[in-house]
Amino acid sequence: MRVTIVGGGVLGTAHAWEAVERGHSVLHLEREIEARGATVRNFGLVWVSGRADHELGAALRARELWEKIGERVAGVGFRPVGSVTVLRTDRELAVADEVSRRPDAARRGFRVLGANEVRALNPALRGTFTAGLHCSRDAAVESRHALPAIRAHLESTGRYTFLAGTEARSVDGGIVRDDRGGRHESDVVLLCPGAAHGGLTREVAGDLPVRRVRLQMMQTEPLGERLTTAIADGDSFRYYPGYAGSALNELRDNEPQHTVADTNQMQLLCVQRLHGGLTIGDTHEYTEPFGFDVHEPPYEYLTDLVSELLGRPLPPVRQRWAGVYSQCTDPGELVCRRAIGHDLWVITGPGGRGMTLAPAIAEHTAELIGI
Repeated sequence: MRVTIVGGGVLGTAHAWEAVERGHSVLHLEREIEARGATVRNFGLVWVSGRADHELGAALRARELWEKIGERVAGVGFRPVGSVTVLRTDRELAVADEVSRRPDAARRGFRVLGANEVRALNPALRGTFTAGLHCSRDAAVESRHALPAIRAHLESTGRYTFLAGTEARSVDGGIVRDDRGGRHESDVVLLCPGAAHGGLTREVAGDLPVRRVRLQMMQTEPLGERLTTAIADGDSFRYYPGYAGSALNELRDNEPQHTVADTNQMQLLCVQRLHGGLTIGDTHEYTEPFGFDVHEPPYEYLTDLVSELLGRPLPPVRQRWAGVYSQCTDPGELVCRRAIGHDLWVITGPGGRGMTLAPAIAEHTAELIGI
């Protein structure tokens, strides 16, 4: 079967991997020279811990698939680092205790650790905290390097072609026409546009139940020591549905966030890159039009917080950035996936779960289409 995929981000690339694995020929179009959107402006976290009940199976399957891809493609940088959500108050500890006693706690790899146990697990955490929630199932990949490495592997099969700097302009009857005059015939077309909800996406699918979300992040110079797990803070409980419950309600009702964190709808996530630097974030902005500038108070807040947890100053910040991702507004859907006729599918809106869930989403798409 001939498959044309429009969109070179993590969803499009995961679908290309799945199609080639199933023996099909893939033509892959990306309007930029490289993916420039949320795919590379994220933590590279394969984040199982806080997923909602209906997401957990897909998250665990995606982690399994990422591990298999990483075994075959070294450049993906898969590593099963796990995570520690660092707890600083009694109410945060109560949330961790509650979720660690649930029936699915073992599937998520949850375990509540005392402060000394956290330091034994991750010796870089020498700062101020009272306990931690360990999730052994969380993992990491190198988001800025994974896609080129996967494409190189796919190209070696002889059944994959990547057309960079080529924008799809129309899709009709399995024929994609691009802005370079190309005409590409295929049996099925998968449109994975990321946060580009207008243009060709709106033309073929209308207004989808998706919105765009903006975030700010940063990356430091090398830390100089190994961070053995990813790190989150107790504010992350407020943003992941897997932690919902009476203890979280108590936390939200009685323990307000820091003013900067509340204003910018923040949580702390921190993961160490293979070069030793730390990727740190993030903020959430849901109302468009988004500003084109980044704001300093969130960066100052995150710098102080990570320094407090590490018990040492952060290395200099190497770069800061903003990103925008597409989020499906139907809470029951992992992704907005729509069939447009029998030979065209639109797949977008995984929200902040795109890097985590992409391989499982692609596998499900292939099963739905029957390829």
